[in-house]
Amino acid sequence: MNTLVISGGSSGIGKATASLFAERGWRVFELSRHGAAIDNAQCTMHNAQCAGEVVHIFCDVCDEESCRKAVAEVMQQTDHIDVVISNAGFGISGPVEFTAIQDAEHQMDVNFMGTVRFTQAVLPQLRAQGYGRIIYTSSVAAQLPVPYQAFYSASKAAINALALAIANEVKGFGISVSVLMPGDVSTGFTDAREKSMAGEAIYRSAHKAVANMEQDERAGMAPEQMARLFYHIATCRSPRPQYIGGFQYRVLCLLDRLLPKRFVNWVEYKLYS
Repeated sequence: MNTLVISGGSSGIGKATASLFAERGWRVFELSRHGAAIDNAQCTMHNAQCAGEVVHIFCDVCDEESCRKAVAEVMQQTDHIDVVISNAGFGISGPVEFTAIQDAEHQMDVNFMGTVRFTQAVLPQLRAQGYGRIIYTSSVAAQLPVPYQAFYSASKAAINALALAIANEVKGFGISVSVLMPGDVSTGFTDAREKSMAGEAIYRSAHKAVANMEQDERAGMAPEQMARLFYHIATCRSPRPQYIGGFQYRVLCLLDRLLPKRFVNWVEYKLYS
């Protein structure tokens, strides 16, 4: 039986992904601070029965020892890992000038350093077995940084850079590394965003910009769409380094590469001012 280990799989895109892999016969280890095992009756994809299973293991990606213990617990229950998805993360919003340094550090600690800790915990097993795939959840905001989400955008851009660098480090061990950059997806991520009101009297477009962004998210793609793309990356013959979730976002990112950056950034200004 193929084995998936996914962090941040207790809600949103992660939960939909864990359910889909289980439905398709995989044994899934879901690592998060909050979560529970999913049995056959709880599979959410197409109301189908799970051919595999989802096992919940506690893991805090902000704690190096917690990551290592979680992977060790996985290896007590299986002898191999086929695919690793690093999906844990959250978002903050607010003007850069008024964002508390500790909040910015926490954003980077969870999204970026959490990815690093999780990667360091799983790599020894993948190296020892001589194969495996690592997939990181990034964001279109990594390529098209969003005003008033500067630190979230920066954390995802850092993940993209990490993935490209580490791919060349581990290629000789039979390990591939990819990132998936979703566009707007309708999940609980939106309501969980930590929004700062500081400085909004000065940055008067901040509230409107964040509200418009969250409206787009709530009207966005279903998380199951991203789950199917994760499954494709996990099972295709030769995965690409980067994938973009959603046709319209693929077009936007292509235009970003073709058009002058000054123009693209001006368009973003008009959208969020």
